[in-house]
Amino acid sequence: MPLIGTGELVAEAAAHGRGLGAFNVIQLELAQAIVAGAEAAGAAVVLQISENAVRYHGSLTAIGRATLAIAEAAAVPVAVHLDHATSAELVAEAVALGFGSVMFDASTLEYQENVRATAEVVERCHAAGCWVEAELGEVGGKDGVHAPGVRTDPGEAAEFVAATGVDALAVAVGSSHAMLTRDAALDFELIAALRATVPVPLVLHGSSGVADEHLGEAVRRGMTKVNIATHLNSVFTATVREVLAAAPVLVDTRRYLGPAREATATEVARLCGILRG
Repeated sequence: MPLIGTGELVAEAAAHGRGLGAFNVIQLELAQAIVAGAEAAGAAVVLQISENAVRYHGSLTAIGRATLAIAEAAAVPVAVHLDHATSAELVAEAVALGFGSVMFDASTLEYQENVRATAEVVERCHAAGCWVEAELGEVGGKDGVHAPGVRTDPGEAAEFVAATGVDALAVAVGSSHAMLTRDAALDFELIAALRATVPVPLVLHGSSGVADEHLGEAVRRGMTKVNIATHLNSVFTATVREVLAAAPVLVDTRRYLGPAREATATEVARLCGILRG
């Protein structure tokens, strides 16, 4: 299937009141698992590559091209997205490779500086036909420190969207990146207030820490794009541990990465069902 733009998938999900799963890719097996799970569920998905993953691989080129190829071969609509980029140069590289969307993260900057930097990236990306997500009200956890008290103000969020021209906004509503437990306490009233105030689709980051029933409620209250990374890593790694514990002399990487890929695909399919309602 031809590569689909994230903006198109987000717009369709928002129009039908559904959530769109956006899952992070680190290794090739994760990209394959995400697409297999989406195909099993008959759901559209977003494959995301973060700046941290780019740093791990040394450059965006190889993992980016491989992920684009997997997306284009999928039997369901799949978009490819650059996640949490803090570098305008990396954004430009993703656009040149053919990514349909980027998330530019200047949320650690003071508000006016965040607006200025984000608006500049939006202008360049829109000129290239690329959809842009940004963040306001920093979601904690990217450095292993959770920030449950941080929240996005609806009025400020609406002003930020108007000033920057972003196509979607990641907001802080109680979730946190890199959580290994699924007990984040989301502020559903704030989600509804943001949905009523902000004129672009909302994005939930740190969704790995959100319980199944709360993911569904977050979508019902107004979230559209739902980012999940750490939870899939946990499923993948747990399966590798199980296989190696049962066969401690195993050295063929296919024998443990294959089962991990299958387990992750099953979990992606299950999550897609929850998000679609």
